[in-house]
Amino acid sequence: MDIATFLIQCLNAVQYGLLLFLVASGLTLIFGIMGVINLAHGSFYMIGAYMAYALAPAVEQYLGGGFFMTLAVGIVLSVLLGYLLEWVFFSYLYEREHLQQVLMTYGLILVFEELRSILVGNDVHGVAPPDWLAGTIPLGDVMTYPVYRLFISAVCVVVALGMWAVLTRSRLGMRVRAGASNREMVRAMGVDIRLLYRVVFAIGVALAALAGMIAAPVSSVYPNMGAQVLIICFVVVVIGGIGSIKGALVAALLVGFVDTFGKVLFPAMAGISVYLLMAVMLLWKPEGLFKAG
Repeated sequence: MDIATFLIQCLNAVQYGLLLFLVASGLTLIFGIMGVINLAHGSFYMIGAYMAYALAPAVEQYLGGGFFMTLAVGIVLSVLLGYLLEWVFFSYLYEREHLQQVLMTYGLILVFEELRSILVGNDVHGVAPPDWLAGTIPLGDVMTYPVYRLFISAVCVVVALGMWAVLTRSRLGMRVRAGASNREMVRAMGVDIRLLYRVVFAIGVALAALAGMIAAPVSSVYPNMGAQVLIICFVVVVIGGIGSIKGALVAALLVGFVDTFGKVLFPAMAGISVYLLMAVMLLWKPEGLFKAG
């Protein structure tokens, strides 16, 4: 493997890992703070991707906006969707057994997939990146790298920095970290835990949907695309530690490198390399790399 190829694989690993972090961070917040096993989280990624496909023409026609306006509208809609779902469905799951949580969230997967089939069909759709991000940059004499992939990494880094600032420098972040550590104490101190849960869930949905929107031009848009993302994001959450944003970031980057270089160096084991990593982590440190907070 020459230097240019190695650099390209490193960039791919970072981009994939940061994208996984965007989805897994919302999942680990919901799981760690609310105690809900949300199998439908991958569906929010799928919804984001389909919004990138379906919203762009309407946004351009009625709002006169382009790519960033589509992202903004999609984020607002996903926040509203998350708020509504928590109020109507998830608010009844906090005191229920995990089996009931699994059954209801799996039912939501089926509902979302059926609605997707009714509204946009079962075809595979492509989403074009904006013209100013459609180029490539040279790496070496013959290799190039897509500018849009660098854009995905940059967006994920900005979001990660924003999450760090909110969680460590704001009252909301203080309450979120306290809720992840001891929700009963937070409730006893007079914090409206229901509203906190609703906000956290809406943010988690928005993060997954944003990941789907920015990933759509790279991965295309297709049925059941949320299922694969959900599985790998649970791996990230287990490795990083339930409820830990820092752990989700480190674990997502680790998974990104293991998956990317595993496919290049050990193609015969490409499908199991990430799961072997999770198995080793469970044997070495069952609680994950970091504690919640």
